[in-house]
Amino acid sequence: MATKDAPPRWDRRMQQRLAHGEAAALGELYDRFATLVHGLAHRVLGDDRAADTLTREVFVHLWEHPDTYDPKQGPLRSWVAAVTHRLAVQRLRADGVRSGAGADGTARTDGTARADLERTVRRASVAARADYIVTSLPAPLKAALERAYFQRRDYRQTAADLGITEDEARHRLRLGLQLLATAHDTGARGGADHPGGFGDGTPEPGGPV
Repeated sequence: MATKDAPPRWDRRMQQRLAHGEAAALGELYDRFATLVHGLAHRVLGDDRAADTLTREVFVHLWEHPDTYDPKQGPLRSWVAAVTHRLAVQRLRADGVRSGAGADGTARTDGTARADLERTVRRASVAARADYIVTSLPAPLKAALERAYFQRRDYRQTAADLGITEDEARHRLRLGLQLLATAHDTGARGGADHPGGFGDGTPEPGGPV
């Protein structure tokens, strides 16, 4: 029976240090994941100031609730991303409700406004998930996808750029696309509020390429 790989020792040790209230551990966690957290927050919220605020809130949450991380469920990075995603979606929904309030301050509850908000949340969730996957990809897959999407290179040009065979370039692009497709699968299965967040069982990018 297949089992998940044990999380890195750093992940387990970091959780223990946070649980013991070690302030230096929070600093190390911030140094390692602040860019990830801010990037995901900005992808969902679309605003630098809001992303800055949410980044602070995420690390406060991680500091206060280290026990919510279960090493058996996956790496610490995925947990941090899941917390960021959940809090960002909560903020996006709250901002959407406030912006849809009537003149008397009463929130609008009509179906159109609700549907528009849910579409916004879903798009932001898929985009954030896709960003997370790309930043988490092994370097060979990431390099291939960046050339294909950002530089508009085909698989032959990608192979030449990376000094690999055309078959290997096709393999890397196909695997990268399969992983990116899970961003849409996640939104379709559970929506932005899915309890698992980024830890919902979608394969963690990694492994042999």
